[in-house]
Amino acid sequence: MIGLNLLYILIIIFYCLSVLGYFIDFIQNNQKVNRLAFWLLSIVWVLQLLFLSLRAFEYSRLPIMTIFEGMFFYAWVLVTFSLIINKLYRMDFLVFIVNLVGFSILTVSLFAQAGDVSPELSDLLISELLIIHIVVLLISYAMFTLSFSFSMLYFFQHQMLKQKRWGEKMQRTGNLSNLERFSFLFALIGVPLMMIGLILGVIWAWVKFETFPWYDLKVISSFILLIVYGCYLFQYQFKKRRGYSLALLNIAAFLVLLINYFLSSSFSEFHIW
Repeated sequence: MIGLNLLYILIIIFYCLSVLGYFIDFIQNNQKVNRLAFWLLSIVWVLQLLFLSLRAFEYSRLPIMTIFEGMFFYAWVLVTFSLIINKLYRMDFLVFIVNLVGFSILTVSLFAQAGDVSPELSDLLISELLIIHIVVLLISYAMFTLSFSFSMLYFFQHQMLKQKRWGEKMQRTGNLSNLERFSFLFALIGVPLMMIGLILGVIWAWVKFETFPWYDLKVISSFILLIVYGCYLFQYQFKKRRGYSLALLNIAAFLVLLINYFLSSSFSEFHIW
């Protein structure tokens, strides 16, 4: 346990330094700091994977069952995708936004219960269906986070164009059409993943308890979140809406996601994550 605590502290430190490096690069366009921040983030990914592996070995289960583990896994998925995107497309500002969110989630997880689940609950969590349900939903959250990050870059780019602030920062954020397209694509991936995750959750609850808590706050907010992102996709694909207002809609959808993930979990009587 002491080793895991020390490892967690190292992750927080390296993650903090990486985010700080990307922030400095965002302000000063410093490529040396950018490269250092990337390697620090790579170290964070390795340490996170080691932490998850050690915790899985310690408790002999997949480490996604508690609130703490769910947040930690969510942050690890964000780091994974941001490294891949940065390697393929060199979108440094996107990596900064994504990992600012990831670092915030990892920090908040400090206040979540980190211990193992009770024996009674552990028996319930053995179900492979539930494990798939949790993993799929967490990955969908990661997709929505990436979609939000592209919309935030669109927002910044739009503001710079509006204020006629030409410069290197605007060039490095990418053009508006690509930002809009990537934002849509990641939301397009996230929506069916979330739909699948919700369906699996309903099936698992019905098999285990022969009922489903439709009036649970977490359940209600999850379906509201799915509807909001569905409206975003509908506006883009069928109404052919583009531009600033659509980016704001996607940003608002992510705020609904945060409410769903944090606030409703606090008041849910059925979910522990």
